[in-house]
Amino acid sequence: MTGVQTCALPILTSRAKVIQPGNRTWVTVIEAIGSNGFLLPPMIILAAKQHQASWYQDLHPDWTIGVSETGWTNDQLGKKWLEAFNKHTKTHTAGVYRLLVLDGHGSHATAEFDHFCSENKIICLYLPPHSSHLLQPLDVACFGPLKHAYGQQIQNFMKLGINHIDKDDFLE
Repeated sequence: MTGVQTCALPILTSRAKVIQPGNRTWVTVIEAIGSNGFLLPPMIILAAKQHQASWYQDLHPDWTIGVSETGWTNDQLGKKWLEAFNKHTKTHTAGVYRLLVLDGHGSHATAEFDHFCSENKIICLYLPPHSSHLLQPLDVACFGPLKHAYGQQIQNFMKLGINHIDKDDFLE
């Protein structure tokens, strides 16, 4: 069994020295953890039209970067993540079938996503809408502390007068 969650974090893009920067772009991180403790490599979705070579300089080779105009996942990126999930969980699963617990995001509920799951013996369990913060342990144990730590780091940068964090800085 594997649970998957997405987490959106802001990247500050304002160079003005202000307490609350006005410009932000969003990054979505898709994480998954198996019931046996296996951590799947994350997929990081950046708001961009195309990939940049600088993003890959220090990136772990198993991590995936996707781009979308909004920084949010979409049907194509959801399918790309599912293919990575399939690749990484085949060797970490005892049985033939794998259970994938998902939030109700639309990118997980397409015919193509469903067909891929059926072909690869992945059973999807969809949580009710707007309930993942209550039902998904990743929201409490992983993303809550991650968002808090990221917010603290942003505050520390701002105290030092650093209020521009670009995608390269974020990935580092």
